[in-house]
Amino acid sequence: MPEAITLVLSPAEAADLDAICRSARRKLGHPVAADRIVFTRRSIDARKRPIRVNLGVSVYDDNEPMDAQCPVFHYRNVATAEPVLIVGAGPAGLFAALRLLELGLKPVVVERGKPVGPRRRDVAALNRRGILDSDSNYAFGEGGAGTFSDGKLYTRSKKRGDHRRALQRFYQHGADAAVLYEAHAHIGSNRLPGIVQTMRETILQHGGEIHFQQAVVGLTITGGRIAGAVLRDGGRLAARAVILATGHSARDVYGMLLHQGVALEAKAFAMGVRVEHPQNLIDCIQYHGQPRGAHLPAAAYRLVQQVDGRGVYSFCMCPGGFIVPASTDADHLVVNGMSFAKRNSPFANAGIVVEITLDDIPELTSRGPLAGLDYQQALERLAFQNGGGGVVAPVQRMADFVAGRPSSTLPKCSYPPGVTASPLSAWLPAPIVSRLQAAFKAFDRRLKGFLTNDAVVVGVESRTSSPVRIPRHPQTLQHIDLDGLFPCGEGAGYAGGIVSCAVDGERAAEAVVRYLI
Repeated sequence: MPEAITLVLSPAEAADLDAICRSARRKLGHPVAADRIVFTRRSIDARKRPIRVNLGVSVYDDNEPMDAQCPVFHYRNVATAEPVLIVGAGPAGLFAALRLLELGLKPVVVERGKPVGPRRRDVAALNRRGILDSDSNYAFGEGGAGTFSDGKLYTRSKKRGDHRRALQRFYQHGADAAVLYEAHAHIGSNRLPGIVQTMRETILQHGGEIHFQQAVVGLTITGGRIAGAVLRDGGRLAARAVILATGHSARDVYGMLLHQGVALEAKAFAMGVRVEHPQNLIDCIQYHGQPRGAHLPAAAYRLVQQVDGRGVYSFCMCPGGFIVPASTDADHLVVNGMSFAKRNSPFANAGIVVEITLDDIPELTSRGPLAGLDYQQALERLAFQNGGGGVVAPVQRMADFVAGRPSSTLPKCSYPPGVTASPLSAWLPAPIVSRLQAAFKAFDRRLKGFLTNDAVVVGVESRTSSPVRIPRHPQTLQHIDLDGLFPCGEGAGYAGGIVSCAVDGERAAEAVVRYLI
């Protein structure tokens, strides 16, 4: 058995393999070769000076076989197996497809957007010229909303399934080995597209199917059971099981389900803004006034505050990142964050959002399960109306936002299509504004310097979670009223983020096998 130890090192030592070997030798009392070490855990402790790195390693002796970093996933050839229809090629859909290959059923994936190659060109057109393709953008297309994002692989939802399998599948398909041991692993939007494409190749090579630029516009239902789906071009696909993994932005799917009498539920969600600081300011705050140096990553933060009975919290924090246009509809404006693998942008951004319950929008209760969806859309239209046209975003300096005064000038901002000064504190709903203002003050007490006019608030951050849940049985994972329909992932209201969606997709695939076999 390997010797498992934890080393507490300086950032410089943790970046030096020879220094790691020397530290392991001191702890174990015998020489340690660099090629006999496997990293198992790496985290940074910046709570006080000096900053330390906690490094978990397994040390093998010379005659001991080293454990593989990743198990072998055995994918079967399913070309002639029973088909399972998967709607959506985001992480929930792709990981459901890969799990079905292991279990011997044929995944038939239907994705409204494009493969990553042409999708990348559509994203570039959106960034550079404000041209929005409503089916191919930051939200829709191969890999889902996570493809052109930071690629965070951290999740707190570790009781819903084996999240390590998700990390191992990413590694198998081209992610760096660091995703297996970094406490807050990420891939980066420059590397994720290639990994997603490799997953597609695995699915196709083993007999699965993927149909791009095809949207599901209806379900085929016979005797209270799923029999397949109807496509936008009029085509039909037959299947006894449908995994619905459409993500949080496929709003037409909720309308389609409601029209067909499929039960939906409204749920709490969150709305707010994206906040951007200079990265060196966040580094200075988090690293106790010291420059980051060569061996520490761009600093991040995670913040939460209760204000007037509602949570206000940071979401999808992107150190060294960019703010990007995440709209999916004309005349709507949505922003999100992303970063490259190196996280080397001079900006740090995060969504700062306010919890919204149905009690907060009584004027929309007549809309039933779509009340929150209508509220989202109303704020996105408001952001568009107060922006600079197209996807030019409305922006206000943070201290001005808290003081309720307009910003006469703006600092540089990472948002590619451009920004325009706009008093968000005047036109966003008052309950959101007042809670954000109070939270920013509270955050500044924890992170001195957070509340500054060197930071900006950008509107609006509206896609943190789905405002709708598609109810399913907790054991079978099938819709409570419709046999053979397996809602999963973020759009169904059961996950949030890449890893938790991937885990939920695998669980859905396993539930399908129990249902069909």
